[in-house]
Amino acid sequence: MARNVSIDWGADVKTFLVWIPAILIYGLFLGWHQNWRGPLSTAEISNIMQRLEASEVGADGRNQLQTMQKFLEADDGREFYMLNLVRVAPGEVKGPDGVVRPAREVVEEYTKVFMPSLFARGGYPAIVARKQGGYFDAWGVEADPGWSIIGYMRYRSRRDLAELVLDPRFGGAHEFKFAAMPNTFSFPTQPQLLALPSPQVWMAALLALLASFGQIAWLLVGRAAGASATHR
Repeated sequence: MARNVSIDWGADVKTFLVWIPAILIYGLFLGWHQNWRGPLSTAEISNIMQRLEASEVGADGRNQLQTMQKFLEADDGREFYMLNLVRVAPGEVKGPDGVVRPAREVVEEYTKVFMPSLFARGGYPAIVARKQGGYFDAWGVEADPGWSIIGYMRYRSRRDLAELVLDPRFGGAHEFKFAAMPNTFSFPTQPQLLALPSPQVWMAALLALLASFGQIAWLLVGRAAGASATHR
């Protein structure tokens, strides 16, 4: 004789509760990752430029304040990616602390300050890659100085870039970068095509996958417990 299987629909509906943490986590992620304040206002730009001019930024000619101002004035409120080409000095260099050590170790004194501050403002390295050869196509440019690495850094907004530049913790950290990098340049970009999925996509997919597994596990455990109780 066929056995009747009783399904507790109320218990099954409860399994959807596992989606609540996933939704909350994704909401927190978007709160960190997205720019919710819109483009910079004229008053904000004026304040930023006054603070930059009053600081040591640009005093040594390494940072172009006029270029920064034009970039801030053209703010569209969107994320952007800073392309950095870097030549790390070969061998050892003397850091601002007076210690002679490999140049890459000197750079790390800067990155251990820069990276947490970038991450706190919704930024992160999208791509970091080591150079594997010389120029293949090149004309109208200076000779390759021996680039070591490229970095493609994601910034949540131009406001976050300005706040990062003005962060007082970088006052001494930048000197480590200058000591270890004889050559570098960077400029902001807006991707036209990305083959890799954005964090908004893969974070949503990951949380949905985990929530689905959690719901399935809850259903299976509940069904097994129900079947065990029926046999008693």
